[in-house]
Amino acid sequence: MSTTPGLAAAPHSGPRRDTTVEVPRGLAGVIVTDTEIGDVRGREGFYHYRQYSAVELAERRGFEDVWHLMLHGELPDRAARDRFVHEIAPLRRVPDAVRPLLAPVAEATRADGPLAGVKALLPLVGSAYGMRPLYDSTPRRRAQDALALAAVVPTLIAALHRLQHGEQPVEPRDDLGYAANYLYLVTGEVAAPERARAVEAYLISTIDHGFNASTFTGRVIASTGADLASCAAGALGALTGPLHGGAPSRALDTLDAIGSPDRARAWITDRVLAGDRIMGFGHPVYRTEDPRARMLRGIAYELGGDLVEFAAQVEREVVAVLADLKPGRELHTNVEFWAGVVMELCGLPRGMFTPTFAASRVVGWTTHALEQAADTKIIRPSARYVGPPPPQPVPAAG
Repeated sequence: MSTTPGLAAAPHSGPRRDTTVEVPRGLAGVIVTDTEIGDVRGREGFYHYRQYSAVELAERRGFEDVWHLMLHGELPDRAARDRFVHEIAPLRRVPDAVRPLLAPVAEATRADGPLAGVKALLPLVGSAYGMRPLYDSTPRRRAQDALALAAVVPTLIAALHRLQHGEQPVEPRDDLGYAANYLYLVTGEVAAPERARAVEAYLISTIDHGFNASTFTGRVIASTGADLASCAAGALGALTGPLHGGAPSRALDTLDAIGSPDRARAWITDRVLAGDRIMGFGHPVYRTEDPRARMLRGIAYELGGDLVEFAAQVEREVVAVLADLKPGRELHTNVEFWAGVVMELCGLPRGMFTPTFAASRVVGWTTHALEQAADTKIIRPSARYVGPPPPQPVPAAG
């Protein structure tokens, strides 16, 4: 049997042997690049945005300040902050070319919620803004695109949510900060300052968190040189997976399932003995208390109410049951547990918990995409083939 001139016959061998490197499943613990944006130190219970503690930023600075830090690498002074806020304000509005699409997209994605609609609209927003592939853009234009995209996503989320619940979208207000404006867009009412501040702290705490699945997805897309809207849409697709961004409402579902404080110990004991996962507890990175949970617990106590006391009791009971049944095993609350409590107290419906997460994380995604765009190397890992040994003869058509 002849072969094509210039091509060697395919070897009849088993699995290939080359210079690929074996890594853990899920790339756990594998360093894939360098970053100046931030990091998570799971054993220390600490994470940071650039050189600052993320939790301290959430406690002491506003969302726009931290956004400026992520995008430009430094915290702004008052004048720089005012300029940044002025730059953001007009970018919150949905582009004219996209406005007529809001209602039909909301209707088409009604069963799946606003994030499904945002995934559909992001490429259209990118086109409306004239976003070019990162490969063909200048650093200045990339930064402008990142700012525009992150500014409009909360407006899209809120508009789709309202349309899906029979209400008309409201226009962003330039006189409201990022978090207060978001609450206004969702509810149609100006939130009390303490509620706006509570949501702002949550939003700041979720801007970035290491190389999680959605951030890595966005960077992979950025490494191909694609436009920024595609990077954000891909990252958003990863976030919508229940193992990544879908847990805050499920943590509250745990409280609903328990029902009352007197049932907490028995309910938790049954779940632990059955080997079931208790939503809102445990984290794949932290081996100590999640610093975001600690901060949000404090915010919840400031807001107060029966829900807070109930949540605190459930938290204590989980720790106590584990001490009895699985001594030596520590399981702490994660960010989703107390985030759900805070958002519920601030008037956000449960169907908006993950979308609210996306409203802040888009700042992190776009920042990472810009950093990745500065590297011309495409992210292109390998996979180990484990199917039947090739090449097999191709059978003749019957």
